[in-house]
Amino acid sequence: MSSSHVPATTDSLFQAAEAKNPAEAISILYGVLENPSSSSEALRIKEQAINNLSDLLSREGRAKDLQNLLTQLRPFFSLIPKAKTAKIVRGIVDAVAKIPGTSDLQISLCKEIVQWTRAEKRTFLRQRIEARLAALLMENKEYSEALNLLSGLIKEVRRLDDKLLLVEIDLLESKLHFSLRNLPKAKAALTAARTAANAIYVPPAQQGTIDLQSGILHAEEKDYKTAYSYFFEAFEAFNALEDPQAIYSLNQADDVAGIISSPKVGLQYQGPELDAMKAIADAHSKRSLKLFEIALQNFRTQLDEDPIVHRHLSSLYDTLLEQNLCRLIEPFSRVEIAHIAELIELPAQHVEKKLSQMILDKKFAGTLDQGAGCLIIFDDPKTDAIYPATLETISNMEKVVDSLYARSAKIMA
Repeated sequence: MSSSHVPATTDSLFQAAEAKNPAEAISILYGVLENPSSSSEALRIKEQAINNLSDLLSREGRAKDLQNLLTQLRPFFSLIPKAKTAKIVRGIVDAVAKIPGTSDLQISLCKEIVQWTRAEKRTFLRQRIEARLAALLMENKEYSEALNLLSGLIKEVRRLDDKLLLVEIDLLESKLHFSLRNLPKAKAALTAARTAANAIYVPPAQQGTIDLQSGILHAEEKDYKTAYSYFFEAFEAFNALEDPQAIYSLNQADDVAGIISSPKVGLQYQGPELDAMKAIADAHSKRSLKLFEIALQNFRTQLDEDPIVHRHLSSLYDTLLEQNLCRLIEPFSRVEIAHIAELIELPAQHVEKKLSQMILDKKFAGTLDQGAGCLIIFDDPKTDAIYPATLETISNMEKVVDSLYARSAKIMA
């Protein structure tokens, strides 16, 4: 911080805005904050200076300076209402979040703020920062710590009946349980979020996030029609807000044609994400594994780095591979593995591994002759009807005996 203060006036803010370089503007704004005046006008100017300063530091990538700024502002927070303090603190945390590669710094910053809010008894702010901290821990894959933090926070917020925060926390809990592959608890948390959301007005962005999570859970249960409707609802909500998350809501092949057919939306979202979806949809419609693998190689960032999309594409790839192999081996009773690999345009070792897995899963009857490098396919064994018929006869006799026993018991009585 600068050693000399600057008058807390609108002229100083204008002077910072017109500065030749960011360093000069930052110096002026620090000077405004050092001004000892505590009049209502000075406090208003300082609030504006804090917002401008946090934006500048964020653009310059000075995350550590933002963390220090939050510590230096603590005496100032005692002069303004708690609601304004909460807004400024959350604004600075958001500014740090805009700087790439600062997840660890954000976690330490949130923990520092939580300690300060506990000491100052600022419950409203602490609860929101703890929710933010849980989300950061989840992104960092520190699931157990995030879950412990959320479990205590949910009980506290339910007692206070803060519905809007409760929706956010329940939604976060649903995402956390989904990351841990605990679908029943993920669905229960999402239901709780929806119940709380029905009692209040939920901002469109939050409603879009709820629909997006609903779509993800339905897709995981392979209820793709319901998932599609939720994804499209989420897309419309984010699209209306011009939120970048809109593109991530489009996880179904049918969406591709719908978006491309709309010139306005199609042009708005043109990019590698849409191209990746088109490539996968094209490979699926042609049932071509080669096109599928080319799409995965060309759009690795878009398709592999998203864990949800990657999981569904892995399942789709396995299904396509099994369907193609079953179609190719159908005419044969004995065939070389190398020949199948040549037909399907995949490495022989990969094909052999998949065929052995399919035999074990009883997708078809056969065996691998690894010495000769051949696959031997057996005819489907005919089910002998005598066994089910015998079981049915025994079952009927059991009913007759039970009925006779019941009648004899009545006669004896």
